Amino acid sequence: MRPRLFGAAASVAALALLGSLVTACGSSPAGGGPTLRLVAAEYGDSPETSSKAYWDKLTAAFTAAHPGTKVEVTLYPWADVDREVARMVGENNPPDVALMGAYSDFAAQGRLYPANELLSIGAEANFLPPLAEAGSIDNTLYGLPFVASSRLLFYNKDLFGKAGAEPPKTWTDLKEAAEALKEEGVRFPYALPLGPEEAHAEALIWQLSNGGGYTDDSGLYDIASERNTETFRWIKDNLVEPALTGPVPPAQLNRQDAFDAFLRGQVGMVNGYPSLLHKARAKGMKVGTLSMPVSDRVNDGETPLAAGVADWMMAFKRDDNRELVGSFLEFVYEDKNLTEFADRYHLLPSTVTATQASQDAAADPSVEQFLSALRTAQLYPVNDPSWLQVSNTIKRNIGKAVAPTADPKAVLEDIAQQARDVAAQN
Repeated sequence: MRPRLFGAAASVAALALLGSLVTACGSSPAGGGPTLRLVAAEYGDSPETSSKAYWDKLTAAFTAAHPGTKVEVTLYPWADVDREVARMVGENNPPDVALMGAYSDFAAQGRLYPANELLSIGAEANFLPPLAEAGSIDNTLYGLPFVASSRLLFYNKDLFGKAGAEPPKTWTDLKEAAEALKEEGVRFPYALPLGPEEAHAEALIWQLSNGGGYTDDSGLYDIASERNTETFRWIKDNLVEPALTGPVPPAQLNRQDAFDAFLRGQVGMVNGYPSLLHKARAKGMKVGTLSMPVSDRVNDGETPLAAGVADWMMAFKRDDNRELVGSFLEFVYEDKNLTEFADRYHLLPSTVTATQASQDAAADPSVEQFLSALRTAQLYPVNDPSWLQVSNTIKRNIGKAVAPTADPKAVLEDIAQQARDVAAQN
């Protein structure tokens, strides 16, 4: 699983740029001092937005403060970074530090340093609790959350105004708004991206809004639970079959396609994150943001958790690299450095102090909504070593649960059995 926050792959322009960005990984500079090798995902989608500028500035500042050291940065598109790091590990030549979408399989192999061997007590304690929990295995932090996002429901205020629709608070409200939008001729009244790019995110948002999720209270996979089955049956009966999700079957609609349609003014409602809001407002769109509407069975006063996503820093054990890696990570997680990256890509920082700094600087109430949701968000079960395979199974199959001839319970039970089989192998 890549709980990533941008497209499944870099654009053609970004891919062309990578040839000049990527530096060869080495063990020491010509002068004989220590070299830290960082492999990171490319967050930009063009030469202008490439992450290279950020890492150039940060590593220059770090090496200036640590004379004799060097930092070599290799950037890969999101579609490639997990595979490339796994290849390096398989060749017994891992980087010192990686920034990517999954960490737990490497932790399970004993390849990673725990945070308490790298960071000061204050730095380790500074991570937002939901993120620190997701980054921990057996109460030991291995995956250091870097940037994160929560999800909110976006709605096009102009389309809602024309349709006479009201911002929804419950599933019934959402259905009624979608019906009004359809009557007004909106192409996608509610965009439901259950295509293979990021179906596991959309599915989790809906499951949480009905008190469900991917795991039970003990942390075991519970994908075919009664609540989850009820959720997908409601979506199928109330949104998909009445054609309130648009002309593209949900299993074929990817997140980026849904976002692009939203930015074209063709979508009434879609679940999104801060960078989409920034793009929409840059286009002059009037966008409202809400917590995901809840199932009508949810009791008054009960607030289901929002869905959260994070990307992970991890430090690989290599001979004599612990001190250098620890110094580098302490520097990376200084408020000014972390906030600069988060602001660059309109994401949320992962620490308490950087989040507070962002909150103090934010005049936009919508940004505060995302920050508030993140503080208590439910993340994917990324601390389970089987999640990478399980999430791929979910992404490929969960859209089938709302197909016209599908039995949602049968589809979820099939996914759940595959998840149990994978978990048993780990």
